[in-house]
Amino acid sequence: MPSRTNRILEILTERGRAEVSALADELGVSQVTMRKDLTELERRGLIRREHGWASLRSTDNVEGRLAYHYEEKRKIARRAAELVRDGDTIMVESGSCCALLATELAAEGRDITIITNSAFIAAYVRDAPSVQTVLLGGIYQKDAQVTVGPMVAQCVGGFYVDLLFAGTDGYSELTGFTNADQLRAQAVRDMAAHAERVVLLTESEKFRRRGTVPLALGTKPLTVITDAAAPDLDDETIELVRV
Repeated sequence: MPSRTNRILEILTERGRAEVSALADELGVSQVTMRKDLTELERRGLIRREHGWASLRSTDNVEGRLAYHYEEKRKIARRAAELVRDGDTIMVESGSCCALLATELAAEGRDITIITNSAFIAAYVRDAPSVQTVLLGGIYQKDAQVTVGPMVAQCVGGFYVDLLFAGTDGYSELTGFTNADQLRAQAVRDMAAHAERVVLLTESEKFRRRGTVPLALGTKPLTVITDAAAPDLDDETIELVRV
């Protein structure tokens, strides 16, 4: 993804909407060039344009979220990839860091199987000859491109793996890591029940947010891979890895 369109998506993620002329000035390009960039982002379904303004179509769109803190997420994904060996079968839940992890493993030519509830991730690595993908069934959430609901638990019941890689929407000192969506939080719990260990991939900004639904992973061993700005955690049972 070109860096300029990354920056456009970052700005829209931070501000919600922005004037086209202001975007052109901020990024040092002509309004003609900016309109071309926005036309392409609109064609991909990421933004909406109206009367000289641009805004995100959905904050739940994975492709759009990939651009936000992209370099931090790539570092997190690369560190997470070090935990995976050739021949492994892993679970990967939906999320932008998780999508970049799958891409990193595919780019390295890892001979792996990915079990996921993310149709986005399945499509993201579809051209990687060394990666086999198992897509879990369920109710399809269109914006997030993810399956949720009771069928996820039924489908994942036939597997048991060493590692589940998952994302998070926030953190609370009272409840731990959280998700903004009840059905996606349940999907994480259902997948975690069939993994030896859970690895959460998240940028440090999420530690300053609080989702409404606790992930509630119980006593499952938990590693968190994040960036250097992440705060210390009081919970000594959590392995915190900064990159």
